[in-house]
Amino acid sequence: MRMRLLLHMRVGEGKGAGGLRARVRSSGWTRPGMSGRVKREREARAPPRSSGRVKREPAASRGSSRGKREAEPERVRVKREPEDGPPRAKREREAEEEPEPEPEPTVRYGRFDPEDRRSRHCPYLDTINRSVLDFDFEKLCSISLSHINVYACLVCGKYFQGRGLKSHAYIHSVQFSHHVFLNLHTLKFYCLPDNYEIIDSSLEDITYVLKPTFTKQQIANLDKQAKLSRAYDGTTYLPGIVGLNNIKANDYANAVLQALSNVPPLRNYFLEEENYRNIKRPPGDIMFLLVQRFGELMRKLWNPRNFKAHVSPHEMLQAVVLCSKKTFQITKQGDGVDFLSWFLNALHSALGGTKKKKKTIVTDVFQGSMRIFTKKLPHPDLPAEEKEQLLQNDEYQETMVESTFMYLTLDLPTAPLYKDEKEQLIIPQVPLFNILAKFNGITEKEYKTYKENFLKRFQLTKLPPYLIFCIKRFTKNNFFVEKNPTIVNFPITNVDLREYLSEEVQAVHKNTTYDLIANIVHDGKPTEGSYRIHVLHHGTGKWYELQDLQVTDILPQMITLSEAYIQIWKRRDEDETNQQGA
Repeated sequence: MRMRLLLHMRVGEGKGAGGLRARVRSSGWTRPGMSGRVKREREARAPPRSSGRVKREPAASRGSSRGKREAEPERVRVKREPEDGPPRAKREREAEEEPEPEPEPTVRYGRFDPEDRRSRHCPYLDTINRSVLDFDFEKLCSISLSHINVYACLVCGKYFQGRGLKSHAYIHSVQFSHHVFLNLHTLKFYCLPDNYEIIDSSLEDITYVLKPTFTKQQIANLDKQAKLSRAYDGTTYLPGIVGLNNIKANDYANAVLQALSNVPPLRNYFLEEENYRNIKRPPGDIMFLLVQRFGELMRKLWNPRNFKAHVSPHEMLQAVVLCSKKTFQITKQGDGVDFLSWFLNALHSALGGTKKKKKTIVTDVFQGSMRIFTKKLPHPDLPAEEKEQLLQNDEYQETMVESTFMYLTLDLPTAPLYKDEKEQLIIPQVPLFNILAKFNGITEKEYKTYKENFLKRFQLTKLPPYLIFCIKRFTKNNFFVEKNPTIVNFPITNVDLREYLSEEVQAVHKNTTYDLIANIVHDGKPTEGSYRIHVLHHGTGKWYELQDLQVTDILPQMITLSEAYIQIWKRRDEDETNQQGA
């Protein structure tokens, strides 16, 4: 038996424990002590034993059978992982979390195009509703009230913050199926919630309404063209002759802003943002916000591609409230002259100007100069002899001071207190040249203070290109504010101010003739009245009346019948004077 086992081990192809077990099983050898039943079952399962010598198999078959027997243990063997390696489940999770490789960008004209294929084929562009878009209001999120990273929904017109998951814009896009959004800062369009940029030339009109731009050629032709523009809703308008929305009680500011927007040098300066973009201001200075908002408002007023025929000055007025420290407000009626005075000086200082040395566009356009002669008067209750003695002192001698001005204040004569035969108040009239006599250098006017009285007279030494008259209609006392209804009779054109200049200055000033370009009117009671403005459109030569959102044309003869409060006059150039003469 042992000899047969050794023979099988010698001639068997199997090596190792598997081959040995197979040879033992085929030999029929049993361990001593094995029961007869087990032995019979083992013999029944065993293949029939071949008699005689063991036949050797060919080499090829031996190799194939060896490969088969070696492959069998590999198939049933369980592979054990090393103890220090990561478990199988963890490796599978890591494999699932690995990001898929990004698709390679398409090659177009020999260059890589990194944009998404959907960018130029967005299916939601037809959902944009241009009739609800309004970019005049403050750019803040309608939910979080934040100014940071604000997007406008181009379907409903509301503002929302953010673009990522859980942001207000993203939630709005999913909840209401509004998919097209515009970043109000970068002027880029996005589709949410898919979150890809939209690139389409048909959206350029929206970005132009949000941020209008003007070339130098367009600015030069503004006063030469009389072409009407058509808004998105079909209404026609003249650029520059556009109504301003009265939010609550800001018509006093609207009238002043409309008047300043029709002063060509000031308008041209603010239409081009590069003129004031690089002005350096100290850190934390909020006054420059006034310059930025005024420039934005000016570009919107003169935009020939507006979606609507009116503009809301909401952002401009927010800057006014902030910079004036709530002196001028949207919800409370203010005085037009006070606002004009503060606004011109605030613009001048925000642009880097100073009182004497550094000039800005504001002083170049509006600033003139005059001589002020002042004489102190003795107290009226003193005896005549003592008055004469005091007048001999140096303190009571006349002094002269050179001063600059942004506007001239014209005083009205006192209104009558009595009624006429028809029980109606008499509305007096006064010519413009009568109240201009204050600046001829001869007329003296007494000014009273709490302690002292002075006599003053004024003489103009320099006339600015654009001259502002403020007609003093309101007088304040301890109890109330009183309005003077006197009507000023003035010509629309050809007002010559040469006689109000000193003799040595008259030779220097060649052109002293002025034409009216804007007239602000106050109607009603002093504290409850309303403002409207008459504006000359330089391209058509026609006059228009603007009161909040209402714009109507008006005859020049009707302008002189109103209670004028603020006027802006333009000095004629030599070319214009020659044309008028011809």
